[in-house]
Amino acid sequence: MNTTTPQLNPLAAELNATIEREAPVVLRLLSELGQQLYFPKGILTQTAEAKEKAFRFNATIGEAREDHRSMGLGSITRHLSGITADEALPYAPAAGRADLRAAWREHIRQKNPSLGEAPISLPVVTAGITHGLSTVADMFFDAGEVLLLPDKLWGNYRMVFGLKRGARLDTYPLLKGAGLDIDGFRQAVRGRATRGKVAVLFNFPNNPIGYSVTTREAEAVHDILVEVAVKQDCDVLVVCDDAYFGLFYDDSVFKESLFSLLAGAHPRLLAVKLDGASKEDYAWGLRIGFVTYGVAGGAGAYEALEKKTAGCIRATVSNASHLSQSLLVKAMKDPAYVSERAEKHAVLARRAARALEVLADPRFGEAWSLYPFNSGYFLCLRLSGLDAEEYRVRLLNEYGVGVIATSSTDIRVAISCVEERDIPDLFALMFRCALEMKAG
Repeated sequence: MNTTTPQLNPLAAELNATIEREAPVVLRLLSELGQQLYFPKGILTQTAEAKEKAFRFNATIGEAREDHRSMGLGSITRHLSGITADEALPYAPAAGRADLRAAWREHIRQKNPSLGEAPISLPVVTAGITHGLSTVADMFFDAGEVLLLPDKLWGNYRMVFGLKRGARLDTYPLLKGAGLDIDGFRQAVRGRATRGKVAVLFNFPNNPIGYSVTTREAEAVHDILVEVAVKQDCDVLVVCDDAYFGLFYDDSVFKESLFSLLAGAHPRLLAVKLDGASKEDYAWGLRIGFVTYGVAGGAGAYEALEKKTAGCIRATVSNASHLSQSLLVKAMKDPAYVSERAEKHAVLARRAARALEVLADPRFGEAWSLYPFNSGYFLCLRLSGLDAEEYRVRLLNEYGVGVIATSSTDIRVAISCVEERDIPDLFALMFRCALEMKAG
């Protein structure tokens, strides 16, 4: 087996030089693969030049065209409403449609006012947030490197970062009492920072438990990470998985992404934001996500970093769905977009309030306790004296109720897919099943 390191492509070397000059922390944080990545200037660049200048004939595009538009099957195109064939069928740019990228960056700024004037990159479009996470894993993690995750986590992180990239996954304690375990988080970060580099992932609102930090907790996280960058001479990579961003149900919650506090926090800290249309726009199957970068004083490196990200996408899925991107562009321009999002948010907020009202009944304490819940699609119950998998199976087979066992003790309940009127019956059935099991 050949174990020699591939020769660095001149385009990659040029991007690395720009990044090292403008934001040296980014180059140090990139994986071996990340340093080798580049965006090719071959067919794609020649095609882009031809689209701009070939006013007679353009014979560069690897697509079929007819009558000066995309060739398409009527059995497909007749189902398009308000979308032309040219908006649906062609390949999209590897980094995504330029108008969508610009619109999403403005969307991030509007919803995260704490960003202030901090420059952030243009978002790069991915085929969903999971693909965005996988892209970040490729770019920033080599085998054996450590990623700090919350101890209440989405299981697919193990596949994306651990199995696929060989990263070592350590955890920090997410909760202490009714809130974030700030001291536990500080201790975990300081312990890793002694090695000169720390990588940490946040997932708020959290999947599976549905917790988001308060403003005070968000500020504490910022202070801890800046402290290790300054006092421990440490490079810091922060990955903000904001899949459920905006679904906040409590006034005490910090209603922005941690990215807003970290994107311009320190030259030794690179913040990466993963978000998208899946939950924010109730469009799960469109598979449109975004990767956005922020580092203090490093705006000159953003274009090079975006090109590396686009190169990684080019080498995997080539580009995200053009049809999905066009639909999202049209939605964001629609005058009803903001009000429709608010309407759907209100539906979920009422379900959350009803669930909390129902679960406040002290009788449920015999069967479970509720983890702190203030946001997102899910709430999580810690069972009392029952095995979660055995409980899940019995609840499904005997009561026709489906829930998720996330550990030997914890059950995740997606209130997002249960009608408000059905929430009392759901927990009544779950309680009855638990009592039967406890009775033997």
